Formats: sequence, structure tokens, C-alpha cells
Amino acid sequence: MTEENPQGTPEPEGSGEHPFQFTDKRKVDSSGDEARPATPGEPAAAGAETPEESAPADQPGEAAGQEGASDDPLAGLDFEPSGDAGEAVEVLKAKAEAAEHLDALQRERASFTNYRNRALRDQEAARDRGVQDVLSALLPVLDDIERAKQHGELDGPMAAIAEKIDQSLQKFGVERFGKVGEEFDPTVHEALMHSTDADASATTVNLVVEPGYRIGEKVVRAARVGVVGPE
Repeated sequence: MTEENPQGTPEPEGSGEHPFQFTDKRKVDSSGDEARPATPGEPAAAGAETPEESAPADQPGEAAGQEGASDDPLAGLDFEPSGDAGEAVEVLKAKAEAAEHLDALQRERASFTNYRNRALRDQEAARDRGVQDVLSALLPVLDDIERAKQHGELDGPMAAIAEKIDQSLQKFGVERFGKVGEEFDPTVHEALMHSTDADASATTVNLVVEPGYRIGEKVVRAARVGVVGPE
């Protein structure tokens, strides 16, 4: 009695030593129905993907990158722009250099203005110190001339010389002060003598020993005077 093949397929003749075997490589889809490979020329089954449909599509990021790169036509150039673009770059560079030069010029001008003002102030201060030094040296001579005037001993050519000296001092801003009857001011008067008077209502100058001199607001010498005040 002949045994049947377990797989239900009769063995071919002449395969006693090496029986013929085959393997079913067909796949089963999710619905449980057997799926067989499509033969050439046969339409694909419904729901099956074709090679064209199964090919992966381009990534959105790559597409966006390619689209963004195409927005700037000069982004991929490996040479400097020429023509109108090159001229625009040169104009911008020239404007930047002009702005730098203008800023440097303005700084130098401000520095020079400050230096000039400072030099003028120093020059004026030096002039005032020179006039003060000359006036201090002439004070004894001026005091003698003033005493001669008070005693009426200054006349003739000496009176003309004294007048010229006063005019010259006025040109340099020198002012003589201190007269009888002035109210005593300790900032400009130096009281050498003091007396009282019952009728006096304020302290006033009643004697000028030596007049005072000042240049502008600067007091070179206070007036040396005698004063009288109330009891």
C-alpha cells in the first residue's frame, strides 16, 4: 500500500533518493486572504501600492530650503557683484568714510575751540596780573602825587604829568577810590583811626590817608582812612 504525501502532492517518478520539495512563499494580507504576487501584464489588486506610489516623497524641509535658496539669486555666487551692485557698494563705503572724517573734524574743531577759549582766559588773567604788578610798584609814586594834590603843591608841568598818568591807568581799568564822606565799608576800607560823634548816625570816612586802587572787581589795595561813628 502506497503512503500519501503529507502535503497532498504526489511525488514525481525517479525521486526515490531525493524527493522533490517546494516552499510556499506567498504572503497573507491582514484580511486573512491569501495574496499572490502579480504576474507581468496582470493588473494589481485593489489597495496594492505600486512602486511609483510607494516611493518616498521629498521632505518638506528640503523643499522649503530649496525654495528659500532660490529667492536670493546671488546667494550661491562665488564672485563679487559687478555693475550697478558694485557701484552701490562703493557708494556706501564712500559715505561711511565721509561720516568718519566728518566726526573726526568736528571733534578736532571742538577741541580747538576749547583750547582757544582757555588760551584767551589765561591771556586775560596774565594781563590782569601784569597790570596789578605794575600798579603795586607805582603805588608809592601815586601816593606822593595824591598828597601833592591835597596840599596844592602840584602845578605846572607836574600837574600835566599826573593827569597823563591817571589817564593811562584808566585805560588799563585801574580805578582810584576812597573819599571823605563815604560810608565805611570794611571790604574796601582799612580804618587806621576811629573817632565818635554824638551827631553821627553811621560810620563814615572823615580822613583819607592813602586812596585805594582796584582793577575791575579786584581790590589791589584798600583805602586807608580815618572814620567817625556814633557813640
